[in-house]
Amino acid sequence: MGSTSPLDDLRARGFVADVTDEEGLRAAFDAGPVTFYVGIDPTAASLHIGHLVGVMAMAHLQRAGHRPIALVGGATGRIGDPSFKDEERQLLDDDVIAENLAGLRRDLERLLDLSSPDRGLLVDNDEWTRDVTVLEFLRDIGKHFSVNAMIARESVRKRLSEREHGISFTEFSYQLLQAFDFAVLHEREGCILQGGGTDQWGNITAGIDLVRRLHGAEAFGITWPLIERSDGKKFSKSTGTAIWLNVDMTSPYTYYQWFRNVPDDDVVRFLKLYTFLDLDEIAELERAHLADPATRAAHAVLAAEATRIVHGDQGVVEAERATAILFGDEAFADLADATLDAAFEAAPSVTLPRARLGEIGVLDLLREIGAASSNSEARRLVTGGGIRLNNVPIVDESRVVGPEDLASPTMLVVRVGKKRYHLARFE
Repeated sequence: MGSTSPLDDLRARGFVADVTDEEGLRAAFDAGPVTFYVGIDPTAASLHIGHLVGVMAMAHLQRAGHRPIALVGGATGRIGDPSFKDEERQLLDDDVIAENLAGLRRDLERLLDLSSPDRGLLVDNDEWTRDVTVLEFLRDIGKHFSVNAMIARESVRKRLSEREHGISFTEFSYQLLQAFDFAVLHEREGCILQGGGTDQWGNITAGIDLVRRLHGAEAFGITWPLIERSDGKKFSKSTGTAIWLNVDMTSPYTYYQWFRNVPDDDVVRFLKLYTFLDLDEIAELERAHLADPATRAAHAVLAAEATRIVHGDQGVVEAERATAILFGDEAFADLADATLDAAFEAAPSVTLPRARLGEIGVLDLLREIGAASSNSEARRLVTGGGIRLNNVPIVDESRVVGPEDLASPTMLVVRVGKKRYHLARFE
C-alpha cells in the first residue's frame, strides 16, 4: 500500500466515510501492527459484493501489515441488526445458521490470509456469548448503557418513528451484543479498531465506549460508504439482485459481466474499491477512459481483476472466453451450463430427454421448444435462413440434432431471427 498511512490509502480508494478519532488512529497505525475486526452476520450462505467492500478494506489493511479478525456472528445473527432496516429480520434456526457460517468461512478464507493466528483470525461470537446468562449480561454489560443514548441513535429512532410496531427488545439489544464483541476481542486479542458500513456507526461507538468502561483502553472505529451504483441499482440480497461470491450462487461469467457492465460513472470508483491495482495504474485507466469511454477498456480491466480476486485466474479465463464466444461470431461450444443459464436468463427453456439426442430433427426441436407453432412454420424459418443453432446457421430442414450439437454439457441455444432465443436442455 506504499509508505503513506493506511488511512490515507483507504481514503484514496473510497473506503473511508468516518473515523472516530483520526489523529489517535493514525498514531496507532504508526506505532505498529493494529489488530482490527469487521463483523458479518450469517444471514446467507455466501458473501455478496456489498459485503466485499468491507472485506477488501480488511485485505488492504492486512497487506499493510495489520492483523484482521473476521467475526462471523453466530450469536448476533440469531437476532438481527435493526440498523436502517424497515422490517425485523426473520430469525434463523440453528441448522441454517451453521450452513451459512460454513459458506461465509469459505468466502473469507479466499480473500484474507487466515493461515495462522498472527496473520489473521476467523471467529464466531457464539463462542463467548452462548454461556452468558441474562442476569450476568445485564449485570456486567447492560449497566454501562444509557437507554436514552440508545434510543437517540439514528437507526433506532428511525425504526421507532416509521414502523407501526416500533422495534422489538430483541433487536434493541443488538447494539449491546455487538459492543460486547468488541470488548471481548480487545481483552482476548488486543483488538483496538472496528470497521463497518456507515449504518454501523452507532454500534461501533457503543463498542468503543464499552471498551473504555470495562478496560480503561482507547479504541477506534472506521466506517465505509454503503456502495450503490450511480444508476441507483442496489446490490444486496434484500433486493433480489445480489451478486454472490459463492460460485454455486453466481457463476464466474455472471460475476464478470456484472462488473463489465457497470455504468461509465462507476468504473473508476469500482476499480479502486474492488481491485488491488495500484492507484497510479487506476489513474492511467481513468485518463484513457475519459479520453475514449467507448472502448470500455477500463470496464474490461475492472471485470477481469474483480473476478480474479474471487474466482482466481481460471475464473477469469472462463469468463473472458465465454464473453468472446457469446458476443462474437463463432459457434457456442464447450461452455458451462451455468454460463448459458446466466447469458440467456430471460430466454424460454424446455427440458427434453437426453435419449432424444441423435433422433430429434431440427423441425421437431423448433416446435417443441416453442420457436415454431407447426412443422410448416419451422420449415419456413429454416429455409428462410432465420434459424441459428449455437450461433451457426441451419439451412437443412432434415438436420438431426445430436450430442455434438450441445454448447454445454446439457444445453443448446436456438436463435430465431436476430434477437429471439430459446434454450433446449437435454437431461
